[in-house]
Amino acid sequence: MNYTKLGNTDITISRICMGCMGFGNARTGQHSWTLDEESSRGIIRYALEKGINFFDTAIAYQEGTSEMYLGRALRDFARRDQVVVATKFLPRSQEEIEAGVSGKEHLKNSLQASLSHLGMDYVDLYIYHMWDWNTPVEEYLEALDEEVKAGKIRAVGIANCFAWQLAEANALAEKNGWTPFVSVQNHYNLIMREEEREMKVYCDEHGISMTPYSALAAGRLSRRPGQTSKRLEEDAYAKFKYDKTAEQDGIIIRRVEEIADKRGVPMTQISLAWLLTKVTAPVCGATKVHHVDDMAAAVDLKLTEEEIAYLEEAYVPHALSGVMAQNTPASRLTQHVWNKNGAYAEKEH
Repeated sequence: MNYTKLGNTDITISRICMGCMGFGNARTGQHSWTLDEESSRGIIRYALEKGINFFDTAIAYQEGTSEMYLGRALRDFARRDQVVVATKFLPRSQEEIEAGVSGKEHLKNSLQASLSHLGMDYVDLYIYHMWDWNTPVEEYLEALDEEVKAGKIRAVGIANCFAWQLAEANALAEKNGWTPFVSVQNHYNLIMREEEREMKVYCDEHGISMTPYSALAAGRLSRRPGQTSKRLEEDAYAKFKYDKTAEQDGIIIRRVEEIADKRGVPMTQISLAWLLTKVTAPVCGATKVHHVDDMAAAVDLKLTEEEIAYLEEAYVPHALSGVMAQNTPASRLTQHVWNKNGAYAEKEH
């Protein structure tokens, strides 16, 4: 495993981040395909053995059970100072808004709940899960800075935002002497490359780490056409994000398959090796031990310039989907994707 720094911090992270959305009680929350605690522990333990020290979860994942599973496993299998744990907070709920709960109060309550779930005194990276159009970003920035100074957070990140939102937030942080965002976790992979228009340029210029989610497009970039899995069959949110562009994306997926066959490696390794040329540490989920092996192997796999160009040339612009499709002022009046009952939006806004 190779390692790097998280943004401009002194926090050392593995080039692969273990995404924990697939861990949690399948009877609760948004997903029906997640792993139970015993299976999750096996994956987490093996990831540690392969040198992965960076783990990403969220309070929204399976109603907090993802955080619980991760926290208990890390307490049993690793020293706290040897791992980097990231979790996320959601926007204020409509109920909180109506009750007069401020953004600062909401964040502090969310952080305390996550720390309780994890069984930890601090998180290494606390991430603003999606833009909250009902709450001034200053409220969150000030609260994050207070929690950093209190020792409950080491660094702060943001997810599902536009480059202008990140730039505006960090300008406000600089103006007020608050802790800036050092990482961004957005939707980025071989069949969703809209981050290259502005976000990647901005992050490269300012030393901000990109740690994208959906690195394998919910398994589409790791399986041959026709192959399936429980997640591919049951993940309605992923279908919502990818099914509309399946025909065009299929051209790229077949090219991944072609290069994988020539190299004699799984498709996962090709897809991640490409993404690793663009970002700091992709967030990758795993439901089987061999998935971890492929993640780790991708770090050492170097694609040629010709292979990279071949993978990239078939891409066409994509409409934003999922959380980013809801990142508009209109979301003030709608439920966001990760609402409290775990449902996803039926249409884009």
